Amino acid sequence: MAADTHDRVVAKLQSLVRIPTVSDRDPALVDTHAFDRLLHELADQFPLLHMELELTRVGTHGLLFHWAGASADRPVVVMAHLDVVPIDAGAPWQHPPFGAEIHASASGQAIWGRGTLDDKGCVVAICEAVELMLEAGAEPAQDVWLSFGCDEEVSGTAAQEAVAELKQRGVTPWFVLDEGGAIAHQAFPGVEPPLGVIGVTEKGTTSVELVAEGRGGHASTPAKNGPTTRIARAILRVEKSPFPASAPAPTLELLRRLAPYLPLPVRPIATNAERITPLITKVLLAAGPEAAAMTRTTVAATTLSGSPALNVIASSARAGLNIRIMVGDTVAGVLEHLRKAIKDDGIRIEVVEQGEPSPISPMDEAFELLEGTIKDVFPDAVPTPYVMMAATDSRHFTEISERVYRFAPFRMTKAQRESIHSYDEHLGIDDLIDGVTWYRTLIERLPR
Repeated sequence: MAADTHDRVVAKLQSLVRIPTVSDRDPALVDTHAFDRLLHELADQFPLLHMELELTRVGTHGLLFHWAGASADRPVVVMAHLDVVPIDAGAPWQHPPFGAEIHASASGQAIWGRGTLDDKGCVVAICEAVELMLEAGAEPAQDVWLSFGCDEEVSGTAAQEAVAELKQRGVTPWFVLDEGGAIAHQAFPGVEPPLGVIGVTEKGTTSVELVAEGRGGHASTPAKNGPTTRIARAILRVEKSPFPASAPAPTLELLRRLAPYLPLPVRPIATNAERITPLITKVLLAAGPEAAAMTRTTVAATTLSGSPALNVIASSARAGLNIRIMVGDTVAGVLEHLRKAIKDDGIRIEVVEQGEPSPISPMDEAFELLEGTIKDVFPDAVPTPYVMMAATDSRHFTEISERVYRFAPFRMTKAQRESIHSYDEHLGIDDLIDGVTWYRTLIERLPR
């Protein structure tokens, strides 16, 4: 990529990161002016994309672009989202979270700020790839749809409205590609090369609140088993009652592909993963949080509330649980597991949101196209399927396509992956450029 093009794509990402498009479950708390500014900025930064592609607004600020190709036989959808999560004011950011400043990182110069990885980096890389192709007068072999949601971080409705629009138009995507996996460095113990992990399914996302109620009163005369005590006990009981572990087909395939890169003593185990699944499951459970999360439904206690004052016993206490449901498990089964683990009929389980795991997408020609593009742009990476632990807007697209994949074409260290939804989020400049190259290569290789 030419130096001037290199500089311009960096400036484009900086311009978007500096606009704090923070989503919120309460629409009244959303800064709609920030989203308005972002859409105007997108139009300014990518003029050809906006002039030559058909644009449909979805939701409040979601965008659905249609780029007509030489054929509409096998249309594809490429996705990203425009919103970001809030900033924790007490988090120790090294650089201003919405400053989009350029500073050194472990892997070179990087753009620092909320949204660089999740998910404005993908937005810019996709749009720049299309803009460059339009400048060159290129036409894709198949229809290409670009879907940019505006409320992904709060499980909003923009993606569902995009799906409804495509259904109305009779569009059945050959495949859908959203954020998710990455060129993940330090992803698996003992494996030196990075992994090009493509999510072929994603866990279901369900959130519940545990509620305990009581008389409350003055803190000088506490009674046993008050609401806060019972909530604390319930959380501990849930933590001590993990869900059964297993290794689904994508995880077994991941291990098979990693076998040549593992230390010699464990290569036979990975090579024969399908024959010794119980042993494989135990190995993954012992390999750290990322690996362990690939084997079971997980529960994280994320919010707590109780008394409004230090000298008042709470009359009601609540704990929020975020649950990521493993392929093969169900929402109904998860709720039953929680009830049995808590062993307290006085604690109410209120379902805030619920979602089943996504179907497993096939590893056929479409997957091989993604895999081949990874090999060409990132020759040191090992492409592999995996079960994605987080939720994406693409889960809604399983309604209209059997091939839904999740991959962001950026190199990410373990520290970078940990910065998503946390602090010090940043994307390497060279990695952003590689991402543009990857998306462009993918679109150019769509089969006729």
